[in-house]
Parts: sequence; C-alpha cells; structure tokens
Amino acid sequence: MSNDIIDIEPDERAESLKTVGWISYILHLVVAVAAVLPGAQPSAGLLVIALVIDLVKKSDAQGTWQASHFSWRIRTVIWAGVLYLVTAPLWLAFLVPGWIAWGLISIWFLYRIVRGMVSMNKGQAVDV
Repeated sequence: MSNDIIDIEPDERAESLKTVGWISYILHLVVAVAAVLPGAQPSAGLLVIALVIDLVKKSDAQGTWQASHFSWRIRTVIWAGVLYLVTAPLWLAFLVPGWIAWGLISIWFLYRIVRGMVSMNKGQAVDV
C-alpha cells in the first residue's frame, strides 16, 4: 500500500509544479504581450504575482526538470526590470530612444517567455 502512495506522489508533485508553471507563464505572457502592444498595459501587479509564485514554489521544483523553468522566469523578470530601470532616463531625455529601448526589452521578454513555454510544453528543461 505504501508503494502505491510513493508512486503517486511524484506524479502529483510533477503535475502540481507543471500547473503552477503554466499559471506563471500565462501571467508573464499577458504582461509580455501587453508590453509589446501600445496602449495595452496590464497592471505590473500580474508580474509581481507571477514572480512571487515562482519564488515561493522554486524550492518545490528542486531536482526536477521544472526547476530550470522557475529560475528562467525569475531571471527574466529581474533582468527585464534592471534593463527597464537602466533605460528609463532615455524616456526623460529623449522620447524616441526610450521607446526603442523599451520596445526591444519587451520583445526580448516576450521571446524568453514563449521559449520557456515551448520547452515546458515538450516536458523539457529550458536550455540556459
């Protein structure tokens, strides 16, 4: 009987992590698509919610192929945030360079989220 429980628990854990991963990726995707489309800005709160989910659940994924996805999303958000902050003065000094810089960062962010989703859909770790 205990063998049945042991066999089921890893599958349930994997499915739970996959569900959490998809929720996080979808939240990231909504923000990423909205960042690329002018005038469609959802609240940064969605991104914060996704980041908190990833930070809280990352330890649960340790030792699985899904751990790379948690790290991937966390690094993506942190790098995008840093890049947005570094290029923010361009908006103040020059409108067009700021718009171009933020557009490129947003496209990069969208690319990373889609790339992660494709890997997760295949059941594979993200190649770093």
